[in-house]
Amino acid sequence: MENNQGAGSSEYFSGQPPTAVTHKQRRTTKFVLGKFTIYGTKERIYIVGSNRRETMFRILEIDLSIPQDELSVLEDNVFFTRNEIMNILSGLEEASEEGLQKKLTCYGLMGFIRFTGCYYLVTVTKCSQVAVIAGHFIYHIDGTELVPICNNYKRPDKYSTEANLISTFQNLDLTKTFYFSTTYDITNTLQTHLLREKLKAVDRSDISIPNGIPDINEMFIWNSYLLKPILSCIDTVYDWFQPVIHGFIDQVNVSVLGKSIYITLIARRSHQFAGARFLKRGVNKQGYVANEVETEQIVADMVLTSFHQPGNGYYDSDRYTSFVQHRGSIPLYWTQEASNLTAKPPIQINSVDPYFSSAALHFDMLFQRYGNIQVLNLIKTKEKNPRETKLLREFEECIAYLNQFLPDVKKIDYKSWDMSRASKQDGQGVIEFLEVYAAGTVARSGVFHNGRTFKETLIQEGICRSNCIDCLDRTNAAQFVIGKRALGVQLKTLGIIGDSYLEYDSDIVNILTELFHDLGDTIALQYGGSHLVNTMETYRKINQWRSHSRDMIESIKRFYSNSFIDAQRQDAINLFLGHYVWKKGYPALWEMNTDAYLHNEYSSEGEKRSYTHWWNNYHIIGVSEYIKRNILDQGNDLTFEKVFRNVRGYPGAFDNYWNEYYIPRNVTWMHDLFAYNMNSTRRYHTMRTNRKELSPFASRKQSWINSKLRTITLDQKTTDSKRQRMGNRNQEKLDSKDELQLSNNNLDMALQIKSKYIINSNSSLYEKFPALLDTWEIHFSEPSDANSFEDRSHSENDIITDSESTEKSHGDYYNDILVDTHYYDVLFKVDDYEPYEEYRKHFLCSETSLSPEDLKLYQKFAFNTQKDLVFA
Repeated sequence: MENNQGAGSSEYFSGQPPTAVTHKQRRTTKFVLGKFTIYGTKERIYIVGSNRRETMFRILEIDLSIPQDELSVLEDNVFFTRNEIMNILSGLEEASEEGLQKKLTCYGLMGFIRFTGCYYLVTVTKCSQVAVIAGHFIYHIDGTELVPICNNYKRPDKYSTEANLISTFQNLDLTKTFYFSTTYDITNTLQTHLLREKLKAVDRSDISIPNGIPDINEMFIWNSYLLKPILSCIDTVYDWFQPVIHGFIDQVNVSVLGKSIYITLIARRSHQFAGARFLKRGVNKQGYVANEVETEQIVADMVLTSFHQPGNGYYDSDRYTSFVQHRGSIPLYWTQEASNLTAKPPIQINSVDPYFSSAALHFDMLFQRYGNIQVLNLIKTKEKNPRETKLLREFEECIAYLNQFLPDVKKIDYKSWDMSRASKQDGQGVIEFLEVYAAGTVARSGVFHNGRTFKETLIQEGICRSNCIDCLDRTNAAQFVIGKRALGVQLKTLGIIGDSYLEYDSDIVNILTELFHDLGDTIALQYGGSHLVNTMETYRKINQWRSHSRDMIESIKRFYSNSFIDAQRQDAINLFLGHYVWKKGYPALWEMNTDAYLHNEYSSEGEKRSYTHWWNNYHIIGVSEYIKRNILDQGNDLTFEKVFRNVRGYPGAFDNYWNEYYIPRNVTWMHDLFAYNMNSTRRYHTMRTNRKELSPFASRKQSWINSKLRTITLDQKTTDSKRQRMGNRNQEKLDSKDELQLSNNNLDMALQIKSKYIINSNSSLYEKFPALLDTWEIHFSEPSDANSFEDRSHSENDIITDSESTEKSHGDYYNDILVDTHYYDVLFKVDDYEPYEEYRKHFLCSETSLSPEDLKLYQKFAFNTQKDLVFA
């Protein structure tokens, strides 16, 4: 094993950051191109780009005189006014024999692709706004068109290879769930975006966040292959061409006392190892897994539009928070054969790597992008015929192997839970478990909250990686509950609410449910060919007849898509992403029996990674720790003077959101603005039959589940403070099936203090509750023999009988002992009562020392009776 460690590779095993291999691209901040008009002559194609206001212009030239299999793109990086560009176009028209022909006008350029002949320019002809983040619009692609880069283009023959490849390319519908933005980097998280801007302000752009990804995150750029031909031509690619992501983006408006809170959900699908459900499973050689999706939840208090505070602030608004989750297939080599026309084909583990090298690559990349890792595995743990459990055993071996070498503080936090089994049981076991888990995972990773300086900025340190078999139904439900918890923490961090628990059936949770339902449907359509089969209604057991019928219909759709349509979709994806490139003499895409070698690169070059030290040392250094070492400990935190000195064009030219968000001559009526048409909790107000205002945080169905979940998911700080007030007692796990046993356990815990007991000299137990009579109807659990009442000898004064007076009982045993009467009043309201937490809430008592004799007398009586409390 030592011979294969490759310890000489500083790229992976040293504490130094690896060198990022990337094309350095310049960005123009003076204005952003948002509209493109394409003109053509016999010799050249001219792309005229303008800003949204159409006051400044640039020209991109494409040479048509070179061979068709080559691409030559030129730009002088010169800016023109409207009059200047009109004069230039007039001159070009006069200079060309055939004149200057206008081809089309578009709103985005995706890149170039070549099949067998000439190159094609992929353009965005229609788009619509779907979200706005700090004044930066995000657009959904609604229409595309291919523009041939050729001066004598002829439509290919119907049955030619060129025509078949174009048809295959168009099978990937680019008008469904593809997104871009001209001014905001949607390939990276909000945390990454804002931290990078702060680093510029302190003149530390050399620090890469995330490590090794200094610019746009190529993993989520779906038009990455389309941009490759032009990267070697110009160094202003991203001024002209927009990175496009595939996944889901939506935004809602929560109205709180007339104030707008924007919740934005961004799901980025990785283009690595992408494809359809049964055709892409597990992991590939490069460590990328199938159906890998990064889900970001951004919450913004829209008291201000910008990322900047008033008064020449620089990315210092504290009204923005975010939380990131991750989903992806189990990182093992496994497949399912869909050709046997069964709804659940058997799972096969194709190859076993004792060192789990590909899984190690996958988790190392998670360390790189997110920090600490938590894994929530939702597949079945028990089956009569092993299917999912095959993967369970192998995955747990994988985690155990990788964890044994990691430092203790960086070990992967693994949790396995059979969600399918829990959903078939009565009650709300699914929601209860997920709520508890969500509270823990959000507390461990934290949320990102932007601040004025590095010191005031809260950073999310870690990621929760959820998976089931397909990372669809069960995973989506789990991510919703985790997102719900994170939303409560985000709102509390912004100072909007005081309690991070959000009630089910409240307006804000209902609209978040819609967001995650749409997200799940979208990812399921992209990967599985149908909408979600099991929704939150299924797991919450709401409208079960309706949800069951819907589930069956979607199961049939998914089965049909997997059996008959997915192969064509996979071909289109492989062609669009550049996994398949046509070569003369090689098999055509539709003639291939498998595409496995297209997604797995086998190379014997370079040093092998270590089987034990499988991570990059630089990757496991948390962002907070790295910023502390390189910024805070160096006394280089952000100040106004540093911003003024280091940011070029400050304070007027560093952010272009104003020109895009407030476009002149764009709309006529206020109600045409995107913000007015956004889905909002205000629509719930119009559904009410009465005019009574209801808080978006109040449940419309005051169900018992909210009270129970609020109790078991208390904030960690609140829990700690309550435990401190209770004397830091060692608390045992209580039996929730027996309310009387719960009360007995609470009494036992109250008696475990050696020198202090809760006493109040002005209270009386017996006056409120006659207790410990000889006759009883309900029994506590059997005590141990050592504490059995019958096995111990007592004096006459130690035993209370019916013949003894109430006065004597009161005087001998209960004087000065405070009993929380509210606790016993609600004890038998078992439908909605949680005795332990209620007891803590109302247990407001003073502490007084007991003499050893009094303590011994009280313990002797309290511990050694089997008799019950009888309520008058």
